[in-house]
Amino acid sequence: MFNLSFTTSQGYTQLILSPGNILFVVGANGTGKSSLMNHFYRQNVYNAKQISAHRQTWFMSGAPMLSAYDKKNIESSMQNQDANTQTRWMDHYPSQRASITIYDLIDAENSRARKITDAFENNRFEEAQRLSLFDAPLKAINELLAQANIPIKIFIREADQMMATKSGGAEYSIAELSDGERNALLIAANVLTVKPGTLILIDEPERHLHRSIISPLLTQLFAKRTDCAFVVSTHDVMLPIDNPASQAVLVRGCTYSGALVTSWDADVVDANETIDETLKQDILGSRRKIIFVEGSEISLDKPLYSLIFPFVSILPKSSCHEVERAVVGIRDVQTLHWVSAWGIVDNDRRSEEEIRELQSRGVYALPVFSVESIFYHPHLQRLVAEKHAVVVGGDAQHSISEAKSAALNAIKPHVNRLSERAIEKTLRDEMFKHLPRRQQISAGQPIKVEIDLAEIIREERERFSTMLEEGNLQKIISLYPVRETPALDQIAEKLGFRGRLQYENAVRKLINDSEEALNFVRSMFGTLVSEINNSLS
Repeated sequence: MFNLSFTTSQGYTQLILSPGNILFVVGANGTGKSSLMNHFYRQNVYNAKQISAHRQTWFMSGAPMLSAYDKKNIESSMQNQDANTQTRWMDHYPSQRASITIYDLIDAENSRARKITDAFENNRFEEAQRLSLFDAPLKAINELLAQANIPIKIFIREADQMMATKSGGAEYSIAELSDGERNALLIAANVLTVKPGTLILIDEPERHLHRSIISPLLTQLFAKRTDCAFVVSTHDVMLPIDNPASQAVLVRGCTYSGALVTSWDADVVDANETIDETLKQDILGSRRKIIFVEGSEISLDKPLYSLIFPFVSILPKSSCHEVERAVVGIRDVQTLHWVSAWGIVDNDRRSEEEIRELQSRGVYALPVFSVESIFYHPHLQRLVAEKHAVVVGGDAQHSISEAKSAALNAIKPHVNRLSERAIEKTLRDEMFKHLPRRQQISAGQPIKVEIDLAEIIREERERFSTMLEEGNLQKIISLYPVRETPALDQIAEKLGFRGRLQYENAVRKLINDSEEALNFVRSMFGTLVSEINNSLS
C-alpha cells in the first residue's frame, strides 16, 4: 500500500494506492504537477521509482558504461537527490540514469537466462519450464513497441551492445534511435525491470511521443506490471479516459512558501465514478465552473461566452440535446459536487414553457434567436460604429442609418422563407403535443391532428412584414435566422468593416474593453451571471 497525502485549498487529501492501481495527475504547465509528483515520491522514497519529465532521452552508447560497483553507488546518490525538492527542475545524473536503464535491462535478460540454465543443468526441468513461461524483458519490450505502433525491435549482441532494427532492415545502435523511440524504450525498460511492489511515478510520458503511441504503450505496461502501482503526470486529458479504472487528480494551481509548494488547488476524480467518457474529458480539461454551449470550437459562441463569463470553462457541443445531456450528466453525479455546470442554447423560438423547463435543469435559452442576434444587436452596432468613427473618422450615426437600411432591404426578398423557417419548430412542437400516450395506444382510438398551416404561415408573414414596414430591425434580428440572408454582411460593410469577420472581431474587442458593452450583453442572460458568481469557487 502506498500513501499519497497532500494539502489542497479545500483541506487535507489522502489517497491510498495498492499494486494494480493507477493514478493520473492532470493539469496545465505551471500548475504544480511535477512538485506534486516529487511530493508523492518523497513519501514513498524507499519503494518508489521516479521517471522524471526532464529525463535524458539520448544514449552515449548502446552498451552500459557502468560497473556493478559504480551502479550501486550512483543509485544510492540518485535516491538521495530524488528526495530533494530540486528534482522538480534539476537532475545531477541525467546520463547515468539512461545508462543504468540499459544496465538493468541487460542484467534482467541475463539473470533470466542464468536461472533457466542453472535449473536445466541441475535437472530441475519443471522449474526450468516454469521460468521459461515468463517472457524475457526484451521480448516483452518488443511486443509493447509493436502494440504501440513503433516498428522497431531491440536485441543484444556481443559485448552487451544493444542494437535495433526497423521493419527488418539493417542493425544499428540504440543510440541512433529517434527521440520518441528512445523515450518509449526508456519508459518500458524502467517499468519492466523494477522490483514487484514498487510505486512507479512517470512524469510527462508523452514527451516526444504522439498520443497514438503513448496511450497503448502505457495501457500495456499497466497490464504487464499489475504487481506495481502507477502515478502518471500528464497534460493529455485523454490518458485517464483510455484507462477507465484509473483515478485522477486534476491540478489547477499551487501555493508557494518561498521556493516550496505547500498546497495544491486540486480535485480528485475517483475510479468508481460512473461518468460518461466525453463528460470525463470535459471535466478533466476544465475549471470547476463549466458552461456547455451550442456550436463548435470555431463558431461564434465560444469566444463570445469566454468574454462574458471569464474564469469559466466554455465547452462547445454539437446540439441543444448534447448541451442538456452534458449539464444533467454532471449535475446527477453526486461525487462531482466540486463541479458546477450550466448550458446555453439558441432560442430558436422556443415556448416560454420549454424555456422554463430547460432552465430548471440548468440550461439557459438565449432571449434572441441565436448568437448572431447578440453580435448584430443594434445597441452593439451603435457602440462599435462610434468607436470605429473615433479611430478612422466619419459619421457614426450616418453609418448606423445606412447599415439599418441596407439590412432591411437585404431581408425583404426572404420574408416568406424566413417566416417558414421561424415556425418550423413551433409546428414540430405542436405535432409532438398530439403524440399518443400509452393509454391511448392501448385503447386503439384514432387520433386526428389538424393544423391550419396556411393560416399560421399567413399570420407569421404578416407579422414579419409589419416589422419591416416599421423598420424594427432589432426585433427581426432577435426573432428570425437572418444569418441566412445577406443582411449581416450588409451591416458589417456599411459600418465600415471589410466583412463579417472583421466586424465580429470588433464586437469581441468592444466587449473586452467596454464595461458598458459587457454589462449590456450579460443582461441578456437573466440570472445566469448571478448563479455563476454565487456558486462554489
